[in-house]
Parts: sequence; C-alpha cells; structure tokens
Amino acid sequence: MSDTAGPDRHADTLLGSRLFRPILAGATLRERLIGCLGALIGIALTGLMTGWMVGQGPHIPLIVAPMGATAVLLFAVPASPLAQPWPIIGGNTISALIGVTAAHFIPNPVLAIGVGVSLAIAAMSFTRSLHPPGGAAALTALIGGPAIASSGFLFPFVPVCLNSIILVSLGIAFHRISGRKYPHVPAAPPANVHGTADLPAPIRVGFHARDVDAALLNLNETLDIDRTDLDRLLREVESQALVRAHGALDCQAVMSRDVVTIGLHEPLARARDLLLRHNIRTLPVVDEAGRLAGTLGLRELALRGEGSIAQVMSEARTAKASEPVVSLVEPLTNGHTHAVLVTGEDRRILGIITQTDLLAVLTRLASTKAFDLSAASAA
Repeated sequence: MSDTAGPDRHADTLLGSRLFRPILAGATLRERLIGCLGALIGIALTGLMTGWMVGQGPHIPLIVAPMGATAVLLFAVPASPLAQPWPIIGGNTISALIGVTAAHFIPNPVLAIGVGVSLAIAAMSFTRSLHPPGGAAALTALIGGPAIASSGFLFPFVPVCLNSIILVSLGIAFHRISGRKYPHVPAAPPANVHGTADLPAPIRVGFHARDVDAALLNLNETLDIDRTDLDRLLREVESQALVRAHGALDCQAVMSRDVVTIGLHEPLARARDLLLRHNIRTLPVVDEAGRLAGTLGLRELALRGEGSIAQVMSEARTAKASEPVVSLVEPLTNGHTHAVLVTGEDRRILGIITQTDLLAVLTRLASTKAFDLSAASAA
C-alpha cells in the first residue's frame, strides 16, 4: 500500500514545529513551565500582600495591570536587561509618576496620553530603567478611571511601586529556589591576570569587543541582550564550532595517566619538593580514599605557605574522559588554570591535561588541516 499520507504528515510536522518553536533563543519547555509557575505565584502573592499591607479600599487597587507584563519579563526572560530589579521598580514608578503629572497638567486626554508615554520612555532611558510595562503604567495613570485619578500622586507609589517591590522580591526568592540566577549578572569580560598592558590571551586573536560594537552599529537594531552577554555568546559559538570540527579527539586520548599527587594530610614541604622535582605547575591533592580534593601550585605555596594543605590548596578544574579535548581551550588559556584533571564519576583521578598537552594537540590539528588543504590543492 502506498504511503499517500507521507507528504501530509511531513507538512503537519513542519507546521507543528513552527507553531511550538520558542520565539526566544534558548527557551525550552521546562523554562516556560517554570515561568508560568513563577507568574502564578508572583502575581497572586503580590495582590494578596498588597491588600494585607494597605487594605482594600475603593481608591487603591490590589494590583495594577502593568504587573502582568512585568511578570512575563521577570519569570519568562529573567536574564533580560529589561527584567532586572531597577528597571522593574524604577521604570514602573517613574513612568506612573510621569503619567500622573501629564494628566494633571495637560487637559486634552489625547495629547496627555501621547506625551505621558513618550516622556516615560525618555525618562526610563536616561535613568537606565527601561521597562516595557512602564509605558503601560504611564497609560494606566492617565486613563485608569476615577479610582486612580482620585489617588493623584499617591498612585505611582501605592500601588505601583509597592507592587513592583513585592513582585521583584518574590521573583528573587522564586528564582533562587528554582535554581536560576536572578538578578542576572553579566559575565565579566576576559581580563589579563598578569598585570600587564597586553590583551588577555583568549581575545588576542579572533574578534574583539570593538568588532561586536561595529556589528551592532551596522545592524542598526536594539537587541534585548546585555552587551557582555552577547560577547560571551559569540565566544561560546566559537568554542562549539571548534568542538564540532575536532570533537572526535577526547580527553582520554590526550591525558597523561601517570599523575603525581599528594595526600591531603602530607606536609607542605613535600608538596614543594614534588613540584620542583617533577617540574610541574599543578599538583593534585587526594583524600584518604584517593578522590580529588583540590590542587596546589608554587603560587599557592608562596601566597598561603603556612598551615595545612587543606588550607592552602585551590579548587581543581576537572573534565570527563569523554569530553572533546578542544573544549579545554577556554579554561587552559584564561590565565588562571594551568592543568585540568580528568576524573571519573567518583572523582578519582584518571589523568591530567596541561597547557603543554593542549598546545601539542592544537599544533597537530593545525598541521593536519594544513596538510589536507595542501593535498586538496595539489589534486
């Protein structure tokens, strides 16, 4: 029997993928469900707590409509610069205050709503509190009806500012409980840890910050992402492309297996002796069960050279044996890490990959690619 429904099923699949494809990059079903739950809890408790704090009267609504839009940003896209605490609290309050002021001084309602919203955008921009629901807060102050009009200049503070503070507080608590980081802190750009004027090693080649700025200028669009987050995203794209091109070579194939270690309770003098005798920069520390506890280097011994190994050692950077070795480019070129420990599920040391090991691998990959290109050219 012929499958005449095949093309129809394919069309249905494409239609379904278009309908349910997330509109925001990085969004997953799990993230959306967490956002829905957060909005449910946040909005309900904000109204409840506002009513408990100020009472429910004819002139004071429990919650204003812009809080619904604020909840979308706060719980669905918490990393957005527009969803941070100051834009929420400052943007909503400042905009509502401008709306009330416009209503007070401009008798023509059509002119008042236009001036109120436009001035709210300007004020939020200059105060670095741009928040889309702020426009709705300004509009609510202008056309909210007799109850809001009778509140006058109290309205921007109760309930708008109060709603915003309560909702942000609930958002912080909810995101912490659900394992998200909020308020969002953009990643720090790579820094030179050696105290010299040179650019950090990871950004001496490839694109620079000024290239990102130039690209944004050429796009001539405003993107809802922090500038440093965009830089970090592009560098992660570079890293993923490198892994895709050379992902077959894993850490297990490259690591040194005869690893020099020291016990957690051995004297610091022995640690110094092992570092110098084996001419290594990273000395793994293991506990009584042979599991990785941390690392030691001459720097740690020089800066914190008194006390026990447990007091002096630093946290170890680890990788799995199956990870692509090129995924270690970032940690081994950031100026902080000299070696990555390859460990099993029980944190027992399987091997170690140093900066020298990584350099040898990258040199080999580069020479192989050059050979392949030369052969293709000759053919």
